Amino acid sequence: MRLAALSAAAVSAGLALGLSLTEARTRFADLRVLPMDRPADAALLGLMAAAAELFTPLVGLDGEAGLFLDITGCAHLFGGEAAMRQRVIRRFEGFGLTTRATIADTPDTAHALVRFGRTAIVPPAGGEALARQLPIAALEADPEVSIALERAGLVRLGDIADRPSAMLSARFRPWTAVRLGRILGREDVRITPLRPLPACLAERHFAEPLLDGTALDVALVSLARDICAALERRGEGGRRFEVSLYRCDGAVRRLAIATHTPCRDVDTILRLLRLRLDGLADPLDPGFGFDALRFSAPETEAMAEHQVSLDAREADDRALTALIDRLVVRFGRDRVLRFVAEDSHDPVRAGGLRSVVDGTGPQAFPALEPDEPPLRPPQLFDAPQPIEALAEVPDGPPLRFRWRHVLHEVARAEGPERIAPEWWLDGAAPETRDYYRIEDATGRRFWVFREGFYGDDRRPRWYVHGLFP
Repeated sequence: MRLAALSAAAVSAGLALGLSLTEARTRFADLRVLPMDRPADAALLGLMAAAAELFTPLVGLDGEAGLFLDITGCAHLFGGEAAMRQRVIRRFEGFGLTTRATIADTPDTAHALVRFGRTAIVPPAGGEALARQLPIAALEADPEVSIALERAGLVRLGDIADRPSAMLSARFRPWTAVRLGRILGREDVRITPLRPLPACLAERHFAEPLLDGTALDVALVSLARDICAALERRGEGGRRFEVSLYRCDGAVRRLAIATHTPCRDVDTILRLLRLRLDGLADPLDPGFGFDALRFSAPETEAMAEHQVSLDAREADDRALTALIDRLVVRFGRDRVLRFVAEDSHDPVRAGGLRSVVDGTGPQAFPALEPDEPPLRPPQLFDAPQPIEALAEVPDGPPLRFRWRHVLHEVARAEGPERIAPEWWLDGAAPETRDYYRIEDATGRRFWVFREGFYGDDRRPRWYVHGLFP
């Protein structure tokens, strides 16, 4: 067992990361140690990432104990880079953490300087000069690579920066040259944000935290208008909207709503949002107040202007859409479903259920022939029900069958429709089925199939799979 994290007092006493627990206890018998809880650390880092979105929507992870914030174009909103950096540090102090922050041109330069340097803000294009002064440890290479470089007298990044990269790669592995180029700022690898950048967003920052519900509602109305105006300029409508409320203590509360069709109507969006607020199991707690709000549209679609029709059916369609939106907000998008056609010849997989606010358009069900009965029943038994059938010829339709203790005499039959299994999905291929549409003497119509063929090792079995209306 080895030390994975140290307090400031432990560092001052001379302990180091990676030191074995046995050796550490030899030096300090009263050393207090705790098992490392990586899931709890990851959860805390996730909370910090959510809080950091107050400053920029582009927040990514930097290992197990750091965050990357892409603040391009954001610093002026907080009074400049220096003021923004101090505000980030103060916000994370609310988590009980000691935070170090460096602003640089590239993520790798900032990472190296914040961990192995003392620079707060790197001047534009000044990252390479500062990075050259960093120790070889800033490469964070394998121990044998670091030891080999130091034994060769190369103790700082500047000692290897001017050497040919081909020689460095051949002697100390290719990744060493790549890592060096990124730290020096010669290659800019953009961060991967934890949450995709929304298509459209608006936000407000408040000098005095919001505590009153009325003031919060006024701010949400203003943000909704800004979002809808931006969507109208883009010729789009939102399919999903999200409100992020940032509390002074760093906690973040998010509320999401979805719509059945693209929407940019302020009243509709606010009505759904208020319905979402009223249905919260955990009421919205402002704590010491919200110091920032963000209203975003993560999912948008093209939305053309349309002329209001005099036909009453359009009003009915809008009323149905409003009903669907309310149901989705109240019960959740995964509980309000619609029937869709699937691309499969297997009757079990030919139809399915999908969220009514799913943005992907459904496939059309096959059109019925005029004056012809449907080829398949609109509803199938969840598991085909076994029947006892008697056929005139081995591979022909049944003459009579018994289902649920009732004997049915077949008056008409049509088929077979042979359906082979989808072996690429089912794995071990089940037997081929021959389906028949049959009508008994009383006029009731059934969809039955025979599984297997006569002459095989096993006797074919008959099932009824559905009923025609």
